[in-house]
Amino acid sequence: MPQRPRRHWVIGDVHGCAASLGALLARLPADDHLIFCGDVINRGPAIEQAMERVWELVQQGRATWLMGNHEWALVQTLRSVRPRSELTPSHAETLRQLGESRCRAWLERLQHLPLAYWGDGWVATHAGFDLRTWQPDLTIRQEFWRHYDGRFGEVIVGHTPDQSLRRYRSVVIVDTGACYGGPLTAYCPETRDVRQVAGARPLQPDPALFPPRLLAVGPV
Repeated sequence: MPQRPRRHWVIGDVHGCAASLGALLARLPADDHLIFCGDVINRGPAIEQAMERVWELVQQGRATWLMGNHEWALVQTLRSVRPRSELTPSHAETLRQLGESRCRAWLERLQHLPLAYWGDGWVATHAGFDLRTWQPDLTIRQEFWRHYDGRFGEVIVGHTPDQSLRRYRSVVIVDTGACYGGPLTAYCPETRDVRQVAGARPLQPDPALFPPRLLAVGPV
Protein backbone atom coordinates (compact mmCIF):
# COMPACT_ATOMS: atom_id res chain seq x y z
CA MET A 1 0.00 0.00 0.00
CA PRO A 2 1.59 3.36 -1.00
CA GLN A 3 2.49 5.72 1.82
CA ARG A 4 0.63 9.00 2.15
CA PRO A 5 2.88 11.95 1.22
CA ARG A 6 4.10 13.89 4.23
CA ARG A 7 2.06 17.02 4.71
CA HIS A 8 2.78 20.26 6.52
CA TRP A 9 0.95 22.07 9.30
CA VAL A 10 1.55 25.77 9.86
CA ILE A 11 0.86 26.67 13.49
CA GLY A 12 -0.10 30.17 14.57
CA ASP A 13 1.49 32.23 17.34
CA VAL A 14 1.87 29.99 20.42
CA HIS A 15 2.91 32.84 22.76
CA GLY A 16 3.72 30.64 25.73
CA CYS A 17 0.53 28.54 25.65
CA ALA A 18 2.32 25.24 26.31
CA ALA A 19 -0.75 23.27 27.39
CA SER A 20 -2.64 24.27 24.25
CA LEU A 21 0.38 23.35 22.17
CA GLY A 22 0.48 19.88 23.72
CA ALA A 23 -3.22 19.39 22.97
CA LEU A 24 -2.77 20.54 19.38
CA LEU A 25 0.22 18.26 18.79
CA ALA A 26 -1.90 15.31 19.91
CA ARG A 27 -4.32 16.10 17.06
CA LEU A 28 -1.70 16.27 14.30
CA PRO A 29 -0.21 13.28 12.43
CA ALA A 30 3.14 12.30 13.92
CA ASP A 31 4.81 11.95 10.51
CA ASP A 32 3.80 15.36 9.15
CA HIS A 33 6.12 18.38 9.34
CA LEU A 34 5.19 21.28 11.64
CA ILE A 35 6.03 24.90 10.89
CA PHE A 36 5.77 27.28 13.84
CA CYS A 37 5.01 30.68 12.37
CA GLY A 38 7.04 32.68 14.91
CA ASP A 39 6.17 34.26 18.26
CA VAL A 40 6.41 31.06 20.26
CA ILE A 41 7.64 33.24 23.15
CA ASN A 42 6.13 35.91 25.44
CA ARG A 43 2.67 36.63 26.85
CA GLY A 44 1.34 33.17 27.78
CA PRO A 45 1.48 31.30 31.09
CA ALA A 46 4.27 28.79 30.29
CA ILE A 47 6.77 30.50 28.00
CA GLU A 48 9.87 28.42 28.69
CA GLN A 49 7.89 25.18 28.51
CA ALA A 50 6.51 26.15 25.09
CA MET A 51 9.99 27.10 23.86
CA GLU A 52 11.48 23.81 25.05
CA ARG A 53 8.71 21.77 23.43
CA VAL A 54 9.09 23.46 20.07
CA TRP A 55 12.88 23.27 20.18
CA GLU A 56 12.68 19.55 20.98
CA LEU A 57 10.56 19.06 17.86
CA VAL A 58 13.09 21.04 15.81
CA GLN A 59 15.92 18.87 17.11
CA GLN A 60 13.97 15.76 16.17
CA GLY A 61 13.60 17.03 12.61
CA ARG A 62 9.84 17.14 12.97
CA ALA A 63 9.43 20.92 12.99
CA THR A 64 10.72 24.25 11.72
CA TRP A 65 10.57 27.27 14.03
CA LEU A 66 10.38 30.55 12.10
CA MET A 67 11.60 33.90 13.39
CA GLY A 68 8.84 36.16 14.67
CA ASN A 69 9.07 39.79 15.69
CA HIS A 70 9.03 38.74 19.36
CA GLU A 71 11.95 36.34 18.89
CA TRP A 72 13.83 39.00 16.92
CA ALA A 73 13.33 41.60 19.67
CA LEU A 74 14.57 39.11 22.28
CA VAL A 75 17.64 38.32 20.17
CA GLN A 76 18.44 42.03 19.97
CA THR A 77 18.17 42.29 23.75
CA LEU A 78 20.36 39.24 24.36
CA ARG A 79 22.94 40.64 21.92
CA SER A 80 22.85 43.85 24.00
CA VAL A 81 21.68 45.80 20.96
CA ARG A 82 18.51 46.81 22.78
CA PRO A 83 18.76 48.03 26.42
CA ARG A 84 16.89 45.89 28.91
CA SER A 85 15.29 49.03 30.25
CA GLU A 86 13.29 49.12 26.99
CA LEU A 87 11.88 45.60 27.41
CA THR A 88 8.16 45.11 27.25
CA PRO A 89 6.63 43.32 30.26
CA SER A 90 6.16 40.16 28.16
CA HIS A 91 9.82 40.08 27.14
CA ALA A 92 10.86 40.72 30.74
CA GLU A 93 8.75 37.74 31.82
CA THR A 94 10.37 35.55 29.17
CA LEU A 95 13.83 36.49 30.46
CA ARG A 96 12.71 35.89 34.04
CA GLN A 97 11.51 32.38 33.20
CA LEU A 98 14.68 31.54 31.27
CA GLY A 99 17.05 32.95 33.86
CA GLU A 100 20.42 34.50 33.10
CA SER A 101 22.20 31.15 32.84
CA ARG A 102 19.83 29.98 30.07
CA CYS A 103 19.88 33.16 28.00
CA ARG A 104 23.19 32.40 26.27
CA ALA A 105 21.94 29.00 25.07
CA TRP A 106 18.69 30.51 23.80
CA LEU A 107 20.51 33.32 22.00
CA GLU A 108 22.50 30.72 20.07
CA ARG A 109 19.29 28.96 19.10
CA LEU A 110 17.03 31.90 18.34
CA GLN A 111 19.44 34.00 16.31
CA HIS A 112 19.59 31.30 13.62
CA LEU A 113 15.83 30.84 13.16
CA PRO A 114 14.84 31.04 9.46
CA LEU A 115 12.57 33.79 8.18
CA ALA A 116 10.50 31.61 5.84
CA TYR A 117 9.67 28.02 4.93
CA TRP A 118 9.10 27.33 1.24
CA GLY A 119 6.68 24.61 0.21
CA ASP A 120 5.32 23.50 -3.16
CA GLY A 121 3.20 26.46 -4.28
CA TRP A 122 3.13 28.07 -0.84
CA VAL A 123 5.36 29.73 1.73
CA ALA A 124 5.07 30.34 5.47
CA THR A 125 6.57 33.40 7.15
CA HIS A 126 5.73 35.34 10.28
CA ALA A 127 4.04 38.48 8.97
CA GLY A 128 4.50 38.83 5.21
CA PHE A 129 6.88 40.32 2.67
CA ASP A 130 8.23 43.81 2.09
CA LEU A 131 6.47 45.01 -1.07
CA ARG A 132 9.60 46.75 -2.39
CA THR A 133 12.21 44.03 -1.88
CA TRP A 134 9.98 40.95 -1.53
CA GLN A 135 12.05 39.87 1.45
CA PRO A 136 10.35 38.63 4.64
CA ASP A 137 9.15 41.47 6.86
CA LEU A 138 8.49 40.66 10.53
CA THR A 139 6.14 43.58 11.18
CA ILE A 140 4.04 44.16 8.05
CA ARG A 141 0.27 43.63 8.21
CA GLN A 142 -2.60 44.97 6.11
CA GLU A 143 -0.40 46.62 3.48
CA PHE A 144 0.92 43.21 2.47
CA TRP A 145 -2.51 41.59 2.53
CA ARG A 146 -3.90 44.28 0.23
CA HIS A 147 -1.12 44.34 -2.32
CA TYR A 148 0.32 40.82 -2.47
CA ASP A 149 0.40 39.82 -6.15
CA GLY A 150 0.48 36.04 -5.74
CA ARG A 151 4.06 35.60 -6.92
CA PHE A 152 4.90 33.02 -4.24
CA GLY A 153 1.59 31.18 -4.35
CA GLU A 154 -0.26 30.94 -1.05
CA VAL A 155 1.40 32.84 1.82
CA ILE A 156 0.64 31.67 5.36
CA VAL A 157 1.33 34.11 8.18
CA GLY A 158 0.65 34.67 11.87
CA HIS A 159 1.39 37.96 13.64
CA THR A 160 -2.08 39.54 13.53
CA PRO A 161 -4.53 37.88 15.94
CA ASP A 162 -8.23 37.51 15.40
CA GLN A 163 -10.83 35.08 16.69
CA SER A 164 -10.84 32.88 13.59
CA LEU A 165 -8.52 31.77 10.82
CA ARG A 166 -8.82 34.19 7.89
CA ARG A 167 -8.03 34.30 4.19
CA TYR A 168 -7.53 37.40 2.10
CA ARG A 169 -6.87 36.54 -1.55
CA SER A 170 -3.81 34.26 -1.38
CA VAL A 171 -2.87 35.17 2.22
CA VAL A 172 -3.93 32.88 5.07
CA ILE A 173 -3.64 34.27 8.61
CA VAL A 174 -3.33 31.59 11.28
CA ASP A 175 -2.84 33.65 14.45
CA THR A 176 -6.13 33.15 16.29
CA GLY A 177 -5.05 34.71 19.59
CA ALA A 178 -4.39 31.64 21.75
CA CYS A 179 -2.87 33.75 24.51
CA TYR A 180 -5.94 36.03 24.53
CA GLY A 181 -8.57 33.31 24.84
CA GLY A 182 -8.89 32.37 21.18
CA PRO A 183 -7.94 28.93 19.84
CA LEU A 184 -4.49 27.74 18.81
CA THR A 185 -4.67 26.88 15.12
CA ALA A 186 -2.83 24.61 12.66
CA TYR A 187 -3.43 24.86 8.91
CA CYS A 188 -2.42 22.33 6.24
CA PRO A 189 -1.56 24.06 2.93
CA GLU A 190 -1.81 20.81 0.97
CA THR A 191 -5.40 20.07 2.00
CA ARG A 192 -6.63 23.33 3.57
CA ASP A 193 -7.59 21.30 6.62
CA VAL A 194 -7.73 23.21 9.91
CA ARG A 195 -7.16 21.82 13.42
CA GLN A 196 -7.82 23.89 16.54
CA VAL A 197 -7.70 23.54 20.31
CA ALA A 198 -8.69 25.94 23.08
CA GLY A 199 -6.19 28.63 23.99
CA ALA A 200 -4.80 29.48 27.39
CA ARG A 201 -8.00 31.03 28.67
CA PRO A 202 -11.73 30.30 28.18
CA LEU A 203 -12.95 31.30 24.73
CA GLN A 204 -14.32 34.66 25.86
CA PRO A 205 -11.78 37.02 24.33
CA ASP A 206 -11.79 40.68 25.15
CA PRO A 207 -12.53 42.43 21.81
CA ALA A 208 -10.11 45.20 22.82
CA LEU A 209 -7.24 42.72 22.63
CA PHE A 210 -7.87 41.95 18.96
CA PRO A 211 -7.14 44.52 16.24
CA PRO A 212 -10.18 45.76 14.29
CA ARG A 213 -10.89 44.03 11.00
CA LEU A 214 -9.69 46.58 8.51
CA LEU A 215 -10.34 44.29 5.57
CA ALA A 216 -13.23 42.10 4.53
CA VAL A 217 -11.46 38.91 5.48
CA GLY A 218 -13.49 35.88 6.45
CA PRO A 219 -12.86 32.38 7.71
CA VAL A 220 -11.36 29.82 5.35
